Amino acid sequence: MEYSISTFEKLLQACSSENKKIYEIMQEKEAYDFEISVEEVRAKILKNINAMKEAIVSGLTSKEMSFSGLCGDDTNKLKEKYKKSPALFGNLFEKITTFALATIEENLRMNKIVACPTAGSCGIVPAVIIALAQEKDITEEDEINALITAGTIGYIISSKIAMAGAVAGCQAECGVASAMSAAAAVQLLGGSNEQIINGATLALKNILGLTCDPVGGLVEIPCVKRNAFLAVHAITATELVLANVESKIPPDEVIDAMVQTGQLMSPLLKETSMGGLATTKTGKAINKCLESKKQK
Repeated sequence: MEYSISTFEKLLQACSSENKKIYEIMQEKEAYDFEISVEEVRAKILKNINAMKEAIVSGLTSKEMSFSGLCGDDTNKLKEKYKKSPALFGNLFEKITTFALATIEENLRMNKIVACPTAGSCGIVPAVIIALAQEKDITEEDEINALITAGTIGYIISSKIAMAGAVAGCQAECGVASAMSAAAAVQLLGGSNEQIINGATLALKNILGLTCDPVGGLVEIPCVKRNAFLAVHAITATELVLANVESKIPPDEVIDAMVQTGQLMSPLLKETSMGGLATTKTGKAINKCLESKKQK
């Protein structure tokens, strides 16, 4: 079935007219657009989910540092901390934070990850979906539904703005990933279509203006830890919408605000490493060491 879905308003209209969930509408759209069956669409999504799980497993056991030597051991540090002192927010929090770090650290090692929506934000969506699935005994079929739902959020946002730090700062990378994760989490926990969209909206609007200021031009500082923070941010949005807390600003208007914020943001704060954390005293010192290492 052909659908023209470029806004959240149109998405909800399609869901209402067909009396279907978001993932059902989008898997049918994908099947139509690419001339394949829904079963083939879901098989492709499952392949991505399995790749996410593999990255988490690998990342949880590896201590290999990145080429720069700056990052790579944070997952292990967090695991050791949790062995001695459980997380204040419980086992789900432990899994989400460690899974997010494990995945993004696999990216630093140049191992296989799923860019969702980008490589620099690759730990957020997997952490939320896989951790929730494990803790809530959620089926593989529901994991697929959740990832399709998450992808729908990214798809609609990308129709208005490129999801790249160079275009709109990290709000367009980790911010969007957090919105996608919130939508996935609400789907996994049985929320309505409206609650799913509202979860994405709350997550996105409360991270507007997040800069992209990587130290040394590497997707390491502050990118690695940011994945853990924004994964938890998605759960906050999920808890709020399941309590029927609503965003007063509609989702499509929040995207417009993100676009405007990106346009107003200084180029120095959009992946150029010419502002923010990258130009702090320590940031400059790290960059100098990296340049010296390259020369050697």
